[in-house]
Amino acid sequence: MTGFVGGSFYDRAMPSSLGPDFSRLWTAFAVSAAGSAIGSGALPLVAVLVLDVSTFQVSLLAALSAVAGAAIALPSGDFIERRHKRPVMITADLVRFGALLSVPVAAAVDLLTYAQLCVVGVLQSAALIAFTAASGAHLKALVPADGRAEATSRFESTTWITLSVGPPIGGALVGLVGATVTLAIDAISFLLSAFGIRRIQEPEPVLVRRNDKPDITAGWRYILRHRGLRSLFWNSQLFGGPVMMVSPLLAVFMLRDLHMKPWQYGLVLGLPCLGGVLGAWLAPRLTRRFGLHRMLIVFGVLRTPWLLLLPLATPGVDGVLLLTLAELALLVAAGAFNPSFATYRMEVTEDGFMARVFASWSITSRSVQPAFMAAGGVLAGLTSLRAAMFIAGGCCLLSAFVLPWRSARPAPLPEPV
Repeated sequence: MTGFVGGSFYDRAMPSSLGPDFSRLWTAFAVSAAGSAIGSGALPLVAVLVLDVSTFQVSLLAALSAVAGAAIALPSGDFIERRHKRPVMITADLVRFGALLSVPVAAAVDLLTYAQLCVVGVLQSAALIAFTAASGAHLKALVPADGRAEATSRFESTTWITLSVGPPIGGALVGLVGATVTLAIDAISFLLSAFGIRRIQEPEPVLVRRNDKPDITAGWRYILRHRGLRSLFWNSQLFGGPVMMVSPLLAVFMLRDLHMKPWQYGLVLGLPCLGGVLGAWLAPRLTRRFGLHRMLIVFGVLRTPWLLLLPLATPGVDGVLLLTLAELALLVAAGAFNPSFATYRMEVTEDGFMARVFASWSITSRSVQPAFMAAGGVLAGLTSLRAAMFIAGGCCLLSAFVLPWRSARPAPLPEPV
């Protein structure tokens, strides 16, 4: 059993059978993750290829989806906390299914507009936050403590596998059948996910009746009053923000400045995802040997320096090799860190606060990352691509300094009524 003893984690767990219900949940996740990977970028492609919108409108679509979706999802944590989680997950999947499917239907009858794409993006973003909040609490209730490291590792491996093979398949489908049909495939994956979640048989825990008033700040207050969660919260923003900041800059840097071919760009993006699979596979094995806290520190540090290597790339094979190895090293470390982080967050968060903590975390990340991306564009315009990427790498390196170097017990918190 994994326990929080004397201010540090001691993991003596042996892998347990996760059971058929976890397999149903995992299959549902894999289907929706594959659909999302195949349909990644399909919404802006529809905007460009079908509606012929401007570059500014494409950027506005992405920013509006993230920020407005987060704003709509703001009260979701407290709402979800008071309800069974499985119906919320199914509803979120059905919302995403209906929203995405409306695009090819409207395009087929020549009624598709840019405003509809914006609404679809916002609904998809808000539903993702609600699903994430409910699924975290649901997974903790479904999987015993000694199986959580293995469970989170499987989810992480599935994510990286779908990211490796999904976008190339999606790109081929866009070329063969068009962006709207590819978006329909993504929509159907959410319908299948809802069906898979509906097949889970184990009853959810009985809800504890609460008489307190709704409080949209409770998740953030819980995070900030817990030393370990607070450290990881700031760490995730300082790491995730710069990584997302580099993403669009890297595309321009490789294709314009380094004159690389599109297939080389695809190779640099796709091949390192296998490193994420390797890291996720290693995570539960290393956790059983070294414990959660040491995993968080070691791999939290190991994932930080690699962005600084990206702007050092030069044209030619050497540049492709440097970029690929840097991305590979980053994703191996991130692939090992993420399941450890997810397990830690489940272990130290009380059951009555799970949905609110997950919702608050997701809302913050989905607001901070677009801000970093916008800042990257401004910095690149004021200085240069290489300078902006170096600044992003420096910010990422700073994230290591706010890791939970000293593990401590949670601060006293009010119990849910």
